[in-house]
Amino acid sequence: MENPHVLVIPYPAAGHVIPLMELSQCLVQHGFKITFVSTEYIHEKVSNSLAMIGDEGNHQVHLIMISDGLSLEDRKKPGKFSETILRIMPGKVEELIEEINGPGGDEITCVLADQSLGWVLEIAEQKGIKRAAFCPAAAALLVQGFSIPKLIDEGVINNDGTPMKKQLSDMPAMNTENFVWTCLGNMTLQKNIFGLMVRNNKSIKLADWLICNSTYDLEPAAFEMAPKVLPIGPLLASNRLRDSAGNFRPEDSICLKWLDQQPPQSVVYVAFGSFTIFDPAQLRELALGLELSKRPFLWVVRQNMTDKVNDAYPKGLHDSVATRGLIVSWAPQQKVLSHPSIACFLSHCGWNSTMEGLSNGIPFLCWPYFADQFLNQNYICDVWRIGLGFDQNESGIITRSEIRIKLEQLLNDEDIKARAVDFKEMAASSIREGGSSYKNFRNFVEWISQI
Repeated sequence: MENPHVLVIPYPAAGHVIPLMELSQCLVQHGFKITFVSTEYIHEKVSNSLAMIGDEGNHQVHLIMISDGLSLEDRKKPGKFSETILRIMPGKVEELIEEINGPGGDEITCVLADQSLGWVLEIAEQKGIKRAAFCPAAAALLVQGFSIPKLIDEGVINNDGTPMKKQLSDMPAMNTENFVWTCLGNMTLQKNIFGLMVRNNKSIKLADWLICNSTYDLEPAAFEMAPKVLPIGPLLASNRLRDSAGNFRPEDSICLKWLDQQPPQSVVYVAFGSFTIFDPAQLRELALGLELSKRPFLWVVRQNMTDKVNDAYPKGLHDSVATRGLIVSWAPQQKVLSHPSIACFLSHCGWNSTMEGLSNGIPFLCWPYFADQFLNQNYICDVWRIGLGFDQNESGIITRSEIRIKLEQLLNDEDIKARAVDFKEMAASSIREGGSSYKNFRNFVEWISQI
C-alpha cells in the first residue's frame, strides 16, 4: 500500500501556519506524504518555516502556492483579507484537488484544514475524501464558537454578535469581554468575523476529526464542554527533534551567543508576534520601562511595528541597549525560551507563544493586542496563575513605571515561578508515550492510515 497522502490547508497567517507545519512534520515521521497549500501572501513564511525545520523529512512535504486574489494593501485589512479568502480560495482549492486526484496523480487520502476554513471540509465531503479540522488556538475558542446559538437565545449577544449584557463565568471563553469577534477593532470587522464563525459552525460538523494544539490538563472545562475536540499538543519542533528546534538562521547565533553571556534566569524576553502595532508614544514607554528595570532584555522589534518606528526610540536608548539589552528584528523563539538565561516572557499572548512559554516553564507578562489574545491572557493570569497583566493609565497608556513595577513583582513572586515550572511538566507529560496528547495523535495517525 502506498503511503497516505494528506492535503494540508492552513489559514494564511503566521500563527496558523506554524503549528500546522509542525503537525505536518509529525505526520511525515509516520511515513505520510504531505501537500501543504499556501497563498501568495504567506508563501515566503511557509517556505522559511520549512527551511528552518531542515530535517530529513522535508522531501515528503510538498509546497503548493495558490492565488489569494489580494493586493498588498488589502492584505493589511483583516476584514478584506477574510472576505477575499472566502471568495477566491474555494475555487482554487477545488481545482487543486481535482488536479491531484486526476490521472497520474497521487490520490489524496485525507484533507487536514484549519478549523476556520470550514468550506474546505465541504469540498472534501463532496469529493468523498476523509476530513480533519485543526484548531491552532485554545480549545476554549472552539467552545466560544459552538456556544453562539445559546448566547443568542439567552440574550447575551444579538444576531450580529454584539454583546447585549455583561456575562461573567468561571469559563474564560464565556466572558463577554473575551469574545474573539469583539476584540477585533471596528464594528464592521466584528460583524464580518462573527458571520464567518456562524457559517463555520455548520461546516465544521463535517469533520471526521477535530483536533487542537492544547492538552486536557490546560483546559479541562473547555474539553468537558466540547468532548469531540481532541488535543494533540503542545506542537513544538523541540518536542519532535528533542534537543534541537531545527536549522540555525544567521539571526540565531546573534541572539543565542548574547544569551550565553547573561546570568541564569536574568533576561526579559520581549516579543509581540506578527501583527501587533504600537502607537509611537506607547513604544517609547515600553522602551523606557525596560531601561528603568535595569535588567538585561532581548527585544524583538519588527520593521512594521509602528508607522514611525525610527522615531519611537527615545534618544540614548540604543546606548543603554549596548550594555544591557539586545534589539533584533527576528529571534528563534523556541530556542530563546528554552535558554537558561530567560527569566520571563513579555508577550502579546498569541496561542503559539503561550504554548512555547508554558512548555519551557517561563512566567509571563501579558500585553494582548487583539482577537483570542485577551482570552489567552485570562488563562495565563487568572486560571493558570503563571503571569501578570498590565494596567493602563487614564490615557490608555501602559507607563514606563507600570512596566518596571510589574516586572519586579513578577520576578519576585516565587509562587508564580513555581506554578510555571509545574505547567512545564504538565505539558511535557501529555506528549510522552502514554500521555493523553500522545494517544490522541497515535489514534489520529491510525485513522488516516485506514483504507
